[in-house]
Amino acid sequence: MTDYATIIASRLSLGSRQVEKTIELLQNGATVPFIARYRKEATGNLNEVQIAAIRDLLARLVELDKRREAILASIREQDKLTPELEKQILEADNLTQLEDLYLPYKPKRKTRATVAIEKGLEPLADKIQLQQNIDIEAFAATFVNAEKGVESTDDAIAGASDIIAERISEDATARNTIRKLFATQGILSSKVMKNKADEGAKFKSWFDWSEPVAKVPSHRILAMFRGENEGVLRVKISPKNEDWAGERLDRLFIKNRNASSKIVYNAVRDSYKRLLAPSIETEFYNQLKARADEEAIKVFAENLRQLLLASPLGQKRVMAIDPGFRTGCKVVCLSEQGDLEHNETIYPFGSVRDERDSIKRIEDLAEAFDIEAIAIGNGTAGRETEEIVRRADFKNKIIIVMVSESGASVYSASEVAREEFPEYDVTVRGAVSIGRRLMDPLSELVKIDPKSIGVGQYQHDVDQTMLQNSLNDVVESCVNSVGVELNTASKELLSYVSGIGPALAKNIVAYRNRNGAFESRKELLKVERLGEKAFEQCAGFLRIRESENPLDRSAVHPERYVLVERMAKKVGASVEQLMADKSLRAKININEFVDQDCGLPTLQDIMKELDKPGLDPRTKFEVFEFDNSIATIDDLQVGMVLPGIVTNITAFGAFVDIGIHNDGLLHVSQMGDRYVKDPNQVVKIHQHLKVKVLDVDTHRKRISLTLKGL
Repeated sequence: MTDYATIIASRLSLGSRQVEKTIELLQNGATVPFIARYRKEATGNLNEVQIAAIRDLLARLVELDKRREAILASIREQDKLTPELEKQILEADNLTQLEDLYLPYKPKRKTRATVAIEKGLEPLADKIQLQQNIDIEAFAATFVNAEKGVESTDDAIAGASDIIAERISEDATARNTIRKLFATQGILSSKVMKNKADEGAKFKSWFDWSEPVAKVPSHRILAMFRGENEGVLRVKISPKNEDWAGERLDRLFIKNRNASSKIVYNAVRDSYKRLLAPSIETEFYNQLKARADEEAIKVFAENLRQLLLASPLGQKRVMAIDPGFRTGCKVVCLSEQGDLEHNETIYPFGSVRDERDSIKRIEDLAEAFDIEAIAIGNGTAGRETEEIVRRADFKNKIIIVMVSESGASVYSASEVAREEFPEYDVTVRGAVSIGRRLMDPLSELVKIDPKSIGVGQYQHDVDQTMLQNSLNDVVESCVNSVGVELNTASKELLSYVSGIGPALAKNIVAYRNRNGAFESRKELLKVERLGEKAFEQCAGFLRIRESENPLDRSAVHPERYVLVERMAKKVGASVEQLMADKSLRAKININEFVDQDCGLPTLQDIMKELDKPGLDPRTKFEVFEFDNSIATIDDLQVGMVLPGIVTNITAFGAFVDIGIHNDGLLHVSQMGDRYVKDPNQVVKIHQHLKVKVLDVDTHRKRISLTLKGL
């Protein structure tokens, strides 16, 4: 049996015991957030990233072993499995090596070589490959057979050459030789397809491009591959000097200098050009795609994390406006809990009178519904609507905030939105989503497919399963790090809580609707199909603000309640008094509570929670305002310094909203005096910046920004 823990520990530079315990927990149904938060002693304090890496590598190793067993079974059935071959297969530590070993035995579709074998030419191929000093022409003549389709000596030698060429292409050493050549000398190039220059103008940068495979960045790979998929570019991967390939293969297969050797020499060239090079090119194409996908998904995941953990305004009474020129602006008023209390449409972009009436209506609604903040969608007509709203004369101070609309239309047409607001149309639902995003971005954005939120790079080009899994990990991590209020959370939010999932989330909401608010975490065990295991996984991440037990409001897991009670008893206080009084907590020596089951990491976490129970890890909300003198790209001038907000981060830079309809690009080369490898080291999603306008291309609507000199 494969020792997965040892292999994983070696590859990830972790301790074998750490990996063993993590695998055990994962196989027993524990989630990554639960293991990272509540099983620190078992894993040696591994974080979520390390635990997820163990999980993913374990899955790949299990799949590799499944493939290994399938290959062994296939070769056994053919009665061709030698002890030496079996040993090589069992020792292969990656899929490429495994497939190379299997290739000669893999059932084939009809090829030139299989046709030649059917004609009985395999013995001739064997003799030619020996490269002995014999009259090969005379030997080949004995294979001429019109009935089998071998009309002449040349036909026989050609068929034998096809067999030799295929053997060369399936030779593991030959494949590794060419593979190394592609790795060290490979060039990725692209050319524009005939008559596609005008149609594919957006790919102009790649019309005549080449660079080493080892150095090409992920975003360039994806751009070229997209151009090829759209029929604009022809992308090729090949060694810098293809003659080197023939020379290296000659060393492997040319054993003499005679007539047979000349045939083998020609078969080598045919094998490389027709079989080996295309096969290895496809392999490298897939490797480049996988590498680019991984890097792009990593960028997307980090962007999503920052977006989900954006500062919440909190429970405020919010007016949300979904702007529109022709169709008007949809206005909704929401309660502190995000419930829809009122909706209507105003038309401020008609006449002067329409604008005046719209401002008056906004003022009246703000007063009637005690509005504390106004959220305005940042799409079409967003800035214009903001300017009008800012001219309103409110009786109380009201925060006015531009909110990203990305994905709001997807939500408004979704089954989730229809279920929440069956009697309202998509415009009302969209406006509600904008308002709720301001109040709590995480709670609202979990209702939308992460791919629709608009913070990715080539998200439609990358491996969709890998992308979905990565984004789901991020959402789950964010939801559990913040914690969820059990009595107000939507089923969508609950479904991302450790150990719950969509089915149990639905059952929790159904129980809540039937029985009223949960009074304690323990009551979760009354929910249909929510057993002890699910309770163990989810309880610590759920909060009950009104619970009699103060620990239900914290991230302290119920399995540690008895421990906290012992702490309180030690200082002669109740748990509630212990949580409220810092001086009481200062008297506790946590080393006295260390035992085989609970170590210092868990005890330190508990003390932090007792200090600030249920603390939201997200930063405090800050109001942001654009420069009101800038409305369109025509208002920009090189050298202007403007406030901006980061909307997206890619491998080559960040996009910054400066208050017009086109985001500016802050290229990595403009992020500071030093070279920046990772833009996330400098900026974050939703970060407020001061940027300088570097260049403005009004024709292509492109804006270049810089942080240099600021």
